[in-house]
Amino acid sequence: MKRTDVILLLVAVVLIVLPLVLVKAPADGSGFGGADGQAQSLITKIAPGFKPIFRPIWTPPSSEISTLIFSLQAAMGCGFLGYYVGLRVGKRRASEESKEA
Repeated sequence: MKRTDVILLLVAVVLIVLPLVLVKAPADGSGFGGADGQAQSLITKIAPGFKPIFRPIWTPPSSEISTLIFSLQAAMGCGFLGYYVGLRVGKRRASEESKEA
């Protein structure tokens, strides 16, 4: 292997292992919470009798399913944006080639 390949491989390994070593779980064992949970706890502290206006139509059975749905939504959005940008670049190149010919 070339020297640059070995250096890039080492950098990739360091970037993968470093977050696993440096990030520590919360002391209370609650895991990582999102902004929704923090907002909900703050609202219950401020107004204990608060009742939400809307209820979810469907609640996922577990947090893993919620994460899966969020990841699929992000992947579909990235796919759509990538397709659109590729389409626009392809159209521009085609129009430039037709002008040259």
